[in-house]
Amino acid sequence: MANNTADHPQGNSVAEGNHDGDFGVTMTDLKGLMELRSAEAVGKIRDNFGDVQSICRRLKTSPIEGLSGNPVDLEKRHAAFGKNFIPPKKAKTFLQLVWEALQDVTLIILEIAAIISLGLSFYHPPGGDSEACGQVAGGVEDEGESQAGWIEGAAILFSVIIVVLVTAFNDWSKEKQFRGLQSRIEQEQKFTVIRKGQVIQVPVAEIVVGDIAQIKYGDLLPADGILIQGNDLKIDESSLTGESDHVRKSLEKDPMLLSGTHVMEGSGRMVVSAVGLNSQTGIIFTLLGASEHDEEKKVKKTKTRDGIALEIQPLKSDEAAESEEKEEKEEAKPVKKVNVTKKEKSVLQGKLTRLAVQIGKAGLIMSAVTVIILILYFVIDTFGIQGRTWVAECTPIYIQYFVKFFIIGVTVLVVAVPEGLPLAVTISLAYSVKKMMKDNNLVRHLDACETMGNATAICSDKTGTLTMNRMTVVQAYIGDTHYKTVPEPEAIKPETLEVLVNSISINSAYTTKILPPEKEGGLPRHVGNKTECALLGLVLEVKRDYQPIRDEIPEEKLYKVYTFNSSRKSMSTVLKNADGGFRMYSKGASEIVLRKCSRILDTQGQPRVFKPKDRDEMVRKVIEPMACDGLRTICVAYRDFPAEGGEPAWDNENEILNELTCIAVVGIEDPVRPEVPEAISKCQRAGITVRMVTGDNINTARAIATKCGILLPGEDFLCLEGKEFNQQIRNDQGEVEQERLDKVWPKLRVLARSSPTDKHTLVKGIIDSTVGETRQVVAVTGDGTNDGPALKKADVGFAMGIAGTDVAKEASDIILTDDNFTSIVKAVMWGRNVYDSISKFLQFQLTVNVVAVIVAFTGACITQDSPLKAVQMLWVNLIMDTLASLALATEPPTDSLLLRKPYGRNKPLISRTMMKNILGHAVYQLVIIFTLLFAGEKIFDIDNGRNSPLHSPPSEHYTIVFNVFVMMQLFNEINARKIHGERNVFEGIYRNPIFCSVVLGTFCLQIIIVQFGGKPFSCTALTIDHWLWCVFIGVGELLWGQLVTSVPTHRLKFLKEAGHGITKEEIHEEELTEGADEIDHAEMELRRGQILWFRGLNRIQTQMDVVYTFQTGQAAVPGALRRQPSVVSQHNDASAAKTLSSPTHVGLSSSSSLTNSAGAPLPAAAASSSTAGN
Repeated sequence: MANNTADHPQGNSVAEGNHDGDFGVTMTDLKGLMELRSAEAVGKIRDNFGDVQSICRRLKTSPIEGLSGNPVDLEKRHAAFGKNFIPPKKAKTFLQLVWEALQDVTLIILEIAAIISLGLSFYHPPGGDSEACGQVAGGVEDEGESQAGWIEGAAILFSVIIVVLVTAFNDWSKEKQFRGLQSRIEQEQKFTVIRKGQVIQVPVAEIVVGDIAQIKYGDLLPADGILIQGNDLKIDESSLTGESDHVRKSLEKDPMLLSGTHVMEGSGRMVVSAVGLNSQTGIIFTLLGASEHDEEKKVKKTKTRDGIALEIQPLKSDEAAESEEKEEKEEAKPVKKVNVTKKEKSVLQGKLTRLAVQIGKAGLIMSAVTVIILILYFVIDTFGIQGRTWVAECTPIYIQYFVKFFIIGVTVLVVAVPEGLPLAVTISLAYSVKKMMKDNNLVRHLDACETMGNATAICSDKTGTLTMNRMTVVQAYIGDTHYKTVPEPEAIKPETLEVLVNSISINSAYTTKILPPEKEGGLPRHVGNKTECALLGLVLEVKRDYQPIRDEIPEEKLYKVYTFNSSRKSMSTVLKNADGGFRMYSKGASEIVLRKCSRILDTQGQPRVFKPKDRDEMVRKVIEPMACDGLRTICVAYRDFPAEGGEPAWDNENEILNELTCIAVVGIEDPVRPEVPEAISKCQRAGITVRMVTGDNINTARAIATKCGILLPGEDFLCLEGKEFNQQIRNDQGEVEQERLDKVWPKLRVLARSSPTDKHTLVKGIIDSTVGETRQVVAVTGDGTNDGPALKKADVGFAMGIAGTDVAKEASDIILTDDNFTSIVKAVMWGRNVYDSISKFLQFQLTVNVVAVIVAFTGACITQDSPLKAVQMLWVNLIMDTLASLALATEPPTDSLLLRKPYGRNKPLISRTMMKNILGHAVYQLVIIFTLLFAGEKIFDIDNGRNSPLHSPPSEHYTIVFNVFVMMQLFNEINARKIHGERNVFEGIYRNPIFCSVVLGTFCLQIIIVQFGGKPFSCTALTIDHWLWCVFIGVGELLWGQLVTSVPTHRLKFLKEAGHGITKEEIHEEELTEGADEIDHAEMELRRGQILWFRGLNRIQTQMDVVYTFQTGQAAVPGALRRQPSVVSQHNDASAAKTLSSPTHVGLSSSSSLTNSAGAPLPAAAASSSTAGN
C-alpha cells in the first residue's frame, strides 16, 4: 500500500479512504520522533523517512489537500493513533463530598454529644432510690417519658445528616456546573485544518493524526506536529521547557511543533503527528497522574492555585498538566524560576475569612461560658444548697444532666457560627455566573465575578471592544491625490492600480477572506485579520478580485514572509521574479512605513523621489487630517531587488525594509459601537475610570476616545504616546519608578502607540500605587497573545471571545463572548450584586445569631435550660441559614447598583448602617423573647414552662417562645433585603420568585413543625389565637424596621464596623512570604504558630549537634558538616510550614531533611532530638 502512495506524491487520502492497509508509520515511531528536538529531529526524519513529505505519504495525507474527512478514514485514524482528548480528572463522588462535609468541627462535636445522649437515654441505672438523687431526677418516674429520652439525640443526628446532605449536594452541583462550563469552553475551541482542499474550523477534539493544520500568530497548538511550510515562525515553548526565549521553527533547523505551546510570530502549516495522551503534553499528564501520591499533590496544587478550592481549570485540561510540569520543573531547577504574579485571595474571601474567624472565637467563648455556668449552678445547687452527696447509682442521671448541658453549649456554638456564609457565597457566585452567561460573560474564575464589583479602573482596548471591529477603507491618498471617498477605478492609473491590487492580495494572510453574507441583504462576512479585510474590501471596491491572484501565486511560492508583530508594526512578503530578481510588498502603520520610503508613485504611476521634507508635508496634509477623523492610516509600498545584486541578506531586516516605494496611504475607519458611549457614562457615574490603551496613533485614539466619552471637553486629561509615557515614568537607567508613574496615571485617559509592555507597566503601576485612600482594583481587556502578562497581572482580565487568541483567553478570568464593552458594565453590575447579596445575608444571619446566642446563654444561666432546644436551634440554623442564603443571594441586580461608588478593598463587609439594623432588630427581638420567657405564662394564661425537669413533655409556653422567634426571623428576612437604609423593603420583591417561595415555604414548614413536630422538636400544638399573636409580633418587625431606619446613622458614632479588608501595613508584611500562591488570613495565623514551633525545633537540633561534637571531641570539620543540615533543614521546614497544616508531622520532615541534605546519616542523638521535638 505504501508504495502505491509513494508513486503519487499528491496521493490524497480521498483515494486512500477505502484501503484496509495499515499506515506506513506506527504510533511508537511518531512518539519517538516527537521526543527529539532541532538537529536531532531533522536527522532522524532524514534517516528514517526521507523528508516531511514522505511522512505525509505514509500517513496517507496530502500537504496541500489535507485529509478527505471521510468518517471511515477518521475512525481508522482514531483507532490507530488515538483521539485528541485528555480525560479530565475524575470528579468527586457524592459520598466523598458527604465525607468532606462531615469533617466540619461543629458537626463532629454535635455528633459526639448526640451519641452520648442517645447512649445514656438507653441506659437505666440499676435500682437507686430516685429520692436520693434529689429533685434532679424528677419526672423520670413516668415510664413513657423516660422512653422518649432518645428522641433529642436522634433528632440532633437527623438534623446533622440533613446539614451534611445539603452541603454535599451544593458542592456536587457546583462541581457539575463547573464541568459543564469546562466542556462548554472546550467545545468552543476550534482549530483551522485543511480537508478536501478546503480550509475549515474543527473542534480541537476532532483533530486526527494526518490532519494538515494551519497555524498562525496567537494560536495555542492543540496537538503535536511537524512543520510542512512556515513563514518566520516563532514559538513560545516555556510551558513545556521553561525556556523563556522564543524558538524559531523552520524545516531545515527545527520542524517539531509541540502541543500546548504558543505561536508568538508568523504562520505556517503542520502535519499532525500525535494527539491526546500521545502528544508531549499528554505524556506529561499521564506521568503526573501515574501514582496516587502524585494525584494528592496535584489536588493540593490546584487548591492553592486559585481562591476557591475547585476552580475552573485552564481552557483545555492538558494545560493543567503543563502548569504542573512547569511547577515540577521549577522545583527541580530553582535557577530558572519564572516569577508568576501571586494572586491574592479575592477581596470578599479575605473579608469573609476574617469575619468568620472573629465570629467563631466569640461563639466559642460564649458556649464555653454557658457550659461552665450551667455545670457550676447545678453542682452548687445539688451538692451545696441541697447538701446531697454523690451516690454511685445516681451517677448516670448526673451524667445525663452534664450531657444535656454540653449539648446546650454546643448548640450555642452552632448558632453562633454562621455556617450559611460559605453557602451564601457559593450560591450567590454560582447563580451570578450562570446568569452572566446570558449577559455574554463566560466566567473562568469564580472570584473574578465578585472582584469586578470593586473595580475602580478599566483599561480597555480600542479595536473590537469600543469599536465594531468592522474595518472599511473610507479615504485614500493615491498618485498625489487625497480622495475623501474611495476613488473610482478609472481615476487611478492602471499601472498604479495593478501594483496596489497585487500588493494587497499577496501581502496579507491567505486565511483572511471576504465571504458572501450569511443572510440576504446582510453585510459581507470578514474572516481573519480585520485590517487586511478592509484592504481586500478596497480591492473589491475598485472592481478587482484578489482570489485569482492568490490562486496564481499560492502560499508555497512566497519566497519569504516577514509577519506582522508588535515591534515591527508592518508585514512584508517577498516573491522571486522569473529573471532571478525579487520583489517585496510591504504594508503597515503609515508613520513607520513612510519613514522607510525613498520614492513614491506620482500621478503618472511613475516612482519619484520622496524626501524627508515631502514626508513631513504628507504627514501634515494627509495623515493627520485622516487621524483626526478617527481613521487608522495604513501605507502600502513595494521594493524591487534586481537580479544583478545577488540574493540580499534577508536576516538583516533594517537593510531589507528600506528604500521602499510608496504606492498609497489609505484611511481605515472602525466605527464606534453605538451602545458604548452610554456604557462608558454608566461606568463614570459608578466611579470607574475608563482608560483606552491602543496601538493606533494618537490622533485616531483621541478622536475615538472623544466619540466614546472617555475624553470630555474642558477636562485636563492626559493623552500620551507609548514613547512619551516611558520617558515620563522611567529614570535615567531606564527603570520604572513608582513615584513618577503615580504622577502620570491618575490623569491619563488614552495611551496610544503602546506596546504590550507599556500596557503591563501601566496596569502594574496602577495596582501597586499607594496614591489615594484605597488600592485600585483594575480590570483589563485584551485579545492579542502579547496581552497575556497584562491580563494576568490585572485583578480581572477580560479576553475577547471572538477576536481573542487562545493565549489571551488562557490568561484571562472572564471571556467576553461578544467582545462588547457593554458586557463589562454588566459584569460590574453582577459583581456589585454579589457583594450586596452577601451583605444582605450577613445582616439577616447575624441578627439571628446575636439573638439566639443571647437567649440561649441567659436562658440557660437563669432557668437551667436553654429556652430554644438543640433541635429547634438546628432548625433555625439550618433552615434560616440555607434557605435565607438561597433567598437573599439570588436577588437580581438593578441599575441602581451603578449609581454608587465602588466599595474598595478596605470597606468593611458590615457597614455602620447594617450594624445599626442588626443591633436595632436584636433589641426588639430580645425584649419580646425575654418578656415572653419570664411573663409569657401570665400574658397567655398558660402553664409555666421554666425549670421543667429532665425529659418532661414540651410546654406550650416554650413552644410560643420558639414560634415567635421564628416568625420574627421570617419578617426580618424581608427587612434584610435592603442594606443602605432604604425605606421600601418590598421594592422589586416580585422580581425574585425564589425569595417569595422561600419565605412562604419556611412559613409552611414552621406550621408543620409546631403543630405536628411533637417531642423531637420539643413542640406542642398551638391554638389559632396563639398563632395570630405570633404572626402579629412577627409583623411588628417590619414596623420596627421603619423606626430603626429613621435613626440617623451618623449620630451613632459608637457603632463599630466589622469584616474589614486588609490594611496596607499587613500587605507589606505578607509580601515577605514568597512562594505562597494564596494569602489566606486564617492560615497566616496558623502559620505563625508553626514557624515558632520550627524555630524551637531547630534550636534544639543545633544545641544537640554542638553537645554531640563536644562529647565525641571530633574534629571541627565533621561537626561543621553536621551543623550544616540544620540550616538546610530550616529552609526545608520553612517550605514544609507552607505545605503542612498541622505541626505533628514536623519531626519526621525535619529529620528526613537532615539526613538527606548532609548526604550522610546523622548521629542518632541529633536525629532523635528532632523527632523528640514532637
